[in-house]
Amino acid sequence: MHGEYKTPGGKLVQIDLDVVEGHLRNVRVTGDFFLEPPEALDVIAGALEGAPADASEEELAHRIARALAGFPGRVELLGFSPEAVARAARRALS
Repeated sequence: MHGEYKTPGGKLVQIDLDVVEGHLRNVRVTGDFFLEPPEALDVIAGALEGAPADASEEELAHRIARALAGFPGRVELLGFSPEAVARAARRALS
């Protein structure tokens, strides 16, 4: 499944995922946004891995924000947010 969301600032967030037994699997997040450090992208995808496919946009954003808060060091999201990723995920699931 594939979903996209263009943020108000014009950055594109894309997500590809599978649903297996009602849960998100093989989550891949891409786009034309900036993320520092780049390794935090794995944390974002990992936060969604295993999430219930019927989770709300707010629940998905909370999972991402919580995972990023636990990342060692400072994470800077430029041009997107946990909410933008969650919106792209919900679009993929629609």
